[in-house]
Amino acid sequence: MPLTSQINLIKPSYLNDISLKKEKWSDKKRYWISQLSGWTVFILVNLSFNAVFEKITWQKIAVQLIISTAGIVLTHYFRFLIKKYKWIKLPIKKLFPRVLSACIFIGTLIFVCAFGANYLLGNLNNLNPIFIVVGIFNLSGVIAIWSLVYFSFHYFQNYKRVEIESYIWEAAVKDFELKTLKSQLNPHFIFNALNSIRALVDEDPKSAQTAITKLSNILRYSLKMERSETVSLDEEMQTVNDYLILEKMRLEERIKYNISIEPSSSKIPIPPMMVQTLVENGIKHGIAKRTEGGQISVSTKLINSNLLIEIINSGQIDEDMIKQSDGFGISNTKQRLNLIYGDSAKFEIKNNSDDSVSAEITIPLGDLK
Repeated sequence: MPLTSQINLIKPSYLNDISLKKEKWSDKKRYWISQLSGWTVFILVNLSFNAVFEKITWQKIAVQLIISTAGIVLTHYFRFLIKKYKWIKLPIKKLFPRVLSACIFIGTLIFVCAFGANYLLGNLNNLNPIFIVVGIFNLSGVIAIWSLVYFSFHYFQNYKRVEIESYIWEAAVKDFELKTLKSQLNPHFIFNALNSIRALVDEDPKSAQTAITKLSNILRYSLKMERSETVSLDEEMQTVNDYLILEKMRLEERIKYNISIEPSSSKIPIPPMMVQTLVENGIKHGIAKRTEGGQISVSTKLINSNLLIEIINSGQIDEDMIKQSDGFGISNTKQRLNLIYGDSAKFEIKNNSDDSVSAEITIPLGDLK
């Protein structure tokens, strides 16, 4: 199934409708506030400029009101056309001539309104071609400024919307991938645990009952971790301890284990089932394959604002597996650390000279991606 069909980013329809209505109302309110404020500033600037050279009369105020009213009406219709024909989506080379033509046309219409108002109010003192050209040019410039502000705002708004949607999508993909990785853990672990219990049923029924109790604890933890991105180290280590008890029942004297947790690190959040998976792999691919068995140790300590988790088990790991990050435990651990912590976390697994394998996880304190 494709990823897009797995990730559900859709809210209930009634929530979408409410959200859409609120957004439209907010945009509409913002538009009219900007429109009325802008043309009010236009009136005040013109009247202030005229006051420097001549007396302000009610006729001049009336003309400015008529010009601004015409500007509001015509630019509002211009906005309607922009939205209807989706000019926002046009490339610059197609958008520019359209906007330029519209600015000149609207500027001319506003000038005609201004001319008519001046004519009716008797304000036409010196009408000449230069006056007409300058008037149309100035008003076209005002519309050009209006267009620049309008398009700039919408380009910025669209950019932010795409950016937010991108963040939402990335978060959804991250959440999906984490859930997918965690869902892989359950069957992998359960099958191994059931095999351990099956081996005990005939040999030692009482121990099998104890093992079932331990398994139920682990499964309960497994269900909890499905809802959590992180759990406390203390919770994780309790599960690891239960698992090691199960394996001790199965392998008996062939396995020895030791857990050493620095007390100050017990409440630090870590990805769930991560340590358990590595312990399980250490036993399965290392200790269980050896006739004489072996030992496994888990330790934690705090170093330079980082939590260091170290798992050491008897045996050796295939070097090609390390290089290629093959194997469920290695690849799963690397992917989960990267999804949660980015490049801040580290994971290293290597063969040691004393016929053992060490896996080290370094987790930054309080640094989620």
